[in-house]
Amino acid sequence: MVEMEEERERVMRALFFAIGAMTLGLLAMFTLTAIIVIVFWNRSPVIVLSILTALYGGAAVYLYSRLRQLQRDWKVLAGTLEQLKKDRECLTKDLD
Repeated sequence: MVEMEEERERVMRALFFAIGAMTLGLLAMFTLTAIIVIVFWNRSPVIVLSILTALYGGAAVYLYSRLRQLQRDWKVLAGTLEQLKKDRECLTKDLD
């Protein structure tokens, strides 16, 4: 039960940090986008917007692939599962 509480606390803390980082990162990207567009708008608006779209799209694909990898490797209650395996082995030894 203690491990469940710790896991819940860890997930809540991770969500809080992720939401904060995402919000501040989004604000920073808006500002950076505005700066780049203002500086290069006179040269070619289409090229500026195309480059930004490619950069942001590439970053989104990279982050999505990292998220998928994290989900595949995530082990919930790993300590509890190990303890249950040990308990099962001990019980089968005792029953034999």
